[in-house]
Amino acid sequence: MTGLAIYLVFFLTVASIYAIVVLGLNLQWGYTGLFNAGIVGFYAVGAYGTAILAGPDRAALIGGFGLPFPLALFGGMVLSGIAALIVGLATLRLRGEYLAITTFGIAISIQLVALNFESLTGGANGLVGLPRPFADRFDDPDLYGLVFLAAMLATVGIIYLALEAVVRSPWGRLLNALREDEVAARALGKNIAAIRLQAFVLGCMLTGLAGGLYVGFIGFVSPLDFLPILTFQIWAMLIVGGSGNNAGALVGAVTVWGLWTMSGLLISRLVPVGFHAQAGAIQTMLIGLVIVSTLLFRPQGMIGERAGGARFGRSNAPPVAKDRNWSTGGGGQQP
Repeated sequence: MTGLAIYLVFFLTVASIYAIVVLGLNLQWGYTGLFNAGIVGFYAVGAYGTAILAGPDRAALIGGFGLPFPLALFGGMVLSGIAALIVGLATLRLRGEYLAITTFGIAISIQLVALNFESLTGGANGLVGLPRPFADRFDDPDLYGLVFLAAMLATVGIIYLALEAVVRSPWGRLLNALREDEVAARALGKNIAAIRLQAFVLGCMLTGLAGGLYVGFIGFVSPLDFLPILTFQIWAMLIVGGSGNNAGALVGAVTVWGLWTMSGLLISRLVPVGFHAQAGAIQTMLIGLVIVSTLLFRPQGMIGERAGGARFGRSNAPPVAKDRNWSTGGGGQQP
């Protein structure tokens, strides 16, 4: 394959991984109204969980169980779900920006654990030499890249169809009712705490799955893969694409990842080498600019919520910028 084709395969594979994360976040925010600002923490749990379960035995490190990749991937998802269950039980009584601040702090804590728990995570050096699924069956790395991309696209398609079925089910309609008016949903006798926890855990398990797939694709994991900027990238993808719509989540993932990579390419080509470190801040500024511009000029995102949705055409801004239920004591109430 040509260099452009190889890069396109890489681009689409990473975009597919991020699309799974955004779909998980959309379930939490777009359909349930849970402002999870710690998404990157659960992404890290899934990635490290998969790496530790699938990685080779190392004398100086805990883990290295050498499990088959599909089993290790499932284990990473379960670990993310367990982490989400623990965090959810402790934090989901919070609302709006209070939940956002708490989950963001938890994500930072997870990243610091990955950085400092060297005997488990390899510390700043990370875990290297991780097995890539089924790579030993392909002599041509370009062919393997195409097969991995096809598997990723199939995975995204299956998750998309499953979530579409879920949000159209009675449970999915209950999520929408909870998002729009929690007080009314509680008055109907619904167990609000259980529903919020279910959506939170399911969304985080999808995020953990994406983390494990990232490890399988790259064959390496380190704390630098889970810096806070990734949280804002994921949120930008959802806001630009349009929350409350799974198709919007997919479009937003590809669009924002494309902007990020193209801006990086332009910086590397146009800015002198000595100023690359400073110019890299332009990419971070770009994420903020994209979020603000979308909220100002197209608050529903590129693909707004369907006409049948209660919030079609309305802003998908997080509650820091737009409190949903202030008048009813919802999103803005004190914890």
